[in-house]
Amino acid sequence: MNNSLFFRGIAFDLDGTLVDSAPGLTSAVDKALYALELPAAGEDRVVTWIGNGADILIERALRWAINEKTASGAEPDPEQCRIMRKLFDGYYAQDADDGSFLFPGVIETLTALRLQDIALALVTNKPTPFVAPMLASLGLIDTFSLIIGGDDVEHKKPHPEPILRVMDALNLSPEDLLFVGDSRNDIQAAQAAGCRSAGLTYGYNYGESIALSQPDYIIDRLHELLPIVGLQLLEESGINQ
Repeated sequence: MNNSLFFRGIAFDLDGTLVDSAPGLTSAVDKALYALELPAAGEDRVVTWIGNGADILIERALRWAINEKTASGAEPDPEQCRIMRKLFDGYYAQDADDGSFLFPGVIETLTALRLQDIALALVTNKPTPFVAPMLASLGLIDTFSLIIGGDDVEHKKPHPEPILRVMDALNLSPEDLLFVGDSRNDIQAAQAAGCRSAGLTYGYNYGESIALSQPDYIIDRLHELLPIVGLQLLEESGINQ
């Protein structure tokens, strides 16, 4: 390993960080709402609900749709959530691949990091059964030394448990690890785990600036990680700024 590297490992969020998954998620949410005779939400709303896992996504969508239809202020009940989650899972299994796209520079950046023998991990709140098929369809299935999905831990981000699992599995100290994400859940999880964080200005962050969460680094594009990790990587990667 190059001695000038600042981190031995980097862990990444998935949705909104590496992958624009909003089209596929929106399609599945809206189809599930339609099946329940509720109004469609549309992508502009769905992106504000992404980040805490599928159950919370469904709860937020149902709450909005019920009140859009009835103006009652009612909360969705557990049975409604259960039914919609089952519908969503079925539709998302069909829509995820066609509705998910890599953000610019992802392949090049991850390749440059791997060439430096940096351990790469993926930490996502996405339900675990959907993670590997999505990574395979996008050509990322062999990229990560460790993958932690939303069903692999008791507590999802913003709880630090998944990041602490990365440190334990890859034998990293908090100082060795950088966590990269697009939402306050990612930054809060990294802060609670004691490692440094990089926040992306794009992605899905409930409509608020990532700067409000005070990550250690703020970047506009993924390849801007390279000079953070080590200046020589930017030159070697061949990625244009």
